[in-house]
Amino acid sequence: MDFGFSEEQEMLRKSARDFLAKECPMTYVRQMMEDERGFRDEQWQKMAELGWMGLILPEAHGGAGLDFVDMIVVLEEMGRVVLPGPFFSTLVGAVAIDAGGSAAQKEDLLPRLAAGRLRVTLAQLEPSARWDAEGIGLEARPAAGGYRLSGTKLFVPDAHTADLLIVAARAPGSKGAEGVSLFLVDAKAPGVTATLLKTMDQTRKLCELALADVSVPAERVLGQAGAGWKLLERVVDRGKVGLSAEMCGGAQKVLEMSVEYAKVREQFGRPIGSFQAIQHKCANMLVEVESSKSATYYAAWAVANDVPEGPLAAAMAKAYCSDAYRHTAGEGIQIHGGIGFTWEHDMHIYFKRAKSSEVTFGDATWNREIVAQLIGL
Repeated sequence: MDFGFSEEQEMLRKSARDFLAKECPMTYVRQMMEDERGFRDEQWQKMAELGWMGLILPEAHGGAGLDFVDMIVVLEEMGRVVLPGPFFSTLVGAVAIDAGGSAAQKEDLLPRLAAGRLRVTLAQLEPSARWDAEGIGLEARPAAGGYRLSGTKLFVPDAHTADLLIVAARAPGSKGAEGVSLFLVDAKAPGVTATLLKTMDQTRKLCELALADVSVPAERVLGQAGAGWKLLERVVDRGKVGLSAEMCGGAQKVLEMSVEYAKVREQFGRPIGSFQAIQHKCANMLVEVESSKSATYYAAWAVANDVPEGPLAAAMAKAYCSDAYRHTAGEGIQIHGGIGFTWEHDMHIYFKRAKSSEVTFGDATWNREIVAQLIGL
């Protein structure tokens, strides 16, 4: 059995690494941390020209028709450089439209997504901070020819620069998974307000999204009305795996930076890498990085092939990678000593990304609970 990537996937990895090394140096990342939009249109279009926006979208709609494992290769490289901007949020939105959209919705939206002419984001989390169906309280009231949406979403990625919002809402009086629908909402529609939030990880822009009696036509429901939770679960599973791939890339880069520093930093007349305490830290980091990759690659295969254990594999990968990236980044700071705590060094950027990724789509504790439920406990 071959557990390695194909020659085509390795070529994809090399091209992604070369492109990102040139287009996303840490100087660019720091500039975008201070920039309200968080990305530049020129870079966005270059990624679209490489085919990344439509990598896993059907060829019939302008995409490359590859599977989710191929996307994982690119996301891992993006994690290595802490790529800022709305690529990941748009990817999650594209997955939702491809998985649940009608023929008309796909024909309208997917070609624009593949060409880089449309940015999408998923609005799920609310002030309750719950990732389960009970956490969705935003109301979708039936109205003439459609619905009226009212409520607030929190920590919506890149909502301030998105063209289209995928909003999870529920029918009045419904509970749990019943009555949840996903709506395609124009980001500039009357009653929609996106407010940029101040957060720890400045490489990822998060917003508060307020919807005040926003009108949505019936044909803008994504999937079946009232049965959107199952679709949302499928989308979130792929989001978890994609985020895990990013975390693998970031943790790998932290390990490389730490090992290189341990070789050149001297204390008591010898490199600190010669001390057993530092050696064991690096060894443990390597174990965590490689274990994270194994969990993520398996989960990517599982969701790409829609196998029954896909949700379980996604939750396991997210739980493990959340802890591993945060711990690896923390150990990287410790190995770097005093310089690791400074603003000028890049290590804090990786640590902050690790912390934000840890809580997105539920932290390790939340996903372990999902694992326990799926194995019948």
